[in-house]
Amino acid sequence: MRRSMGLALALLLAPSLWSAAPAIAQDQGPGEADAGDGTEMGSGVASYYSDELAGNRTASGEPFDPDELTAAHRTLPFGSKVRVTNIANGQSVVVRINDRGPFGRGRVIDVSHAAAKEIGMHRSGTARVNMTLLDD
Repeated sequence: MRRSMGLALALLLAPSLWSAAPAIAQDQGPGEADAGDGTEMGSGVASYYSDELAGNRTASGEPFDPDELTAAHRTLPFGSKVRVTNIANGQSVVVRINDRGPFGRGRVIDVSHAAAKEIGMHRSGTARVNMTLLDD
């Protein structure tokens, strides 16, 4: 984080660098946000829900759907959006908190199977991730 902020500051202070650089448009899909649009929550180990839990009620009262981009967190309010980034490959996904957990020792977030696929952790079952709470 500090390195990227330092690089950004250096680029802002060096007009000869950015004035000659071409403008790059970045498409953002629904639910995606800029890196500066949230609060860093740190890192830890993520896991994902078993598909066998499909249809069971989550703590928010809605049925669990492994095909939706949802997650369980111990304290965040239901409906919160969190960007979860796999540290190993840089892939990220935005999930909506709709359940409580994880209850596995050393885990910081449980994501749905669809979210696990998006960040490339569906085969291993766990991954070290960074989390960013996104602003509304």
